[in-house]
Amino acid sequence: MQEFFVIPLIVMLAPVLIVWLVLRHRDRQAQARYRTLLQLADKGVALPPQLLHEPHVAYCERRRALVLIGAGLGLIAMFLALPGQLDNGLGIARLWGIGLLPLMTGLGYLASWWLNRRGDMRD
Repeated sequence: MQEFFVIPLIVMLAPVLIVWLVLRHRDRQAQARYRTLLQLADKGVALPPQLLHEPHVAYCERRRALVLIGAGLGLIAMFLALPGQLDNGLGIARLWGIGLLPLMTGLGYLASWWLNRRGDMRD
C-alpha cells in the first residue's frame, strides 16, 4: 500500500521543489550583489546609479504570458488525451477545465504587455 503513495507524493512535491530552488537561487544572487555593493562602498568607490537599481528583464510580461498559455494548453491537451476513469466512473478527460486557469492568466499577461507596449509607442 505504501508504493501507492510514493508516485503521487513525488508528483506533488516536484513543483514545490522547483519553486523553492528558483527562489533560493534568486535570493543568493541578490545577496551576492548586495555584498559586492557593500564591499565597493567600504573601499570608497563611487557607486554608479545603475548598480543601485534591481536588474529588469525586458518583455517579462510577454515571456510569462507565453509560458502560461503554453502550460494551459498543455494541461488541456494532457487531460483530454489521458485514458482512464475516476473513482466515480467519470473520465479523466472531464478535468480539461483545469488548464483554463493558466491559459486565461497568460492571456491577461499578454493583453497587459500589448497595452503597455502601445502606451510606450504613443509617448
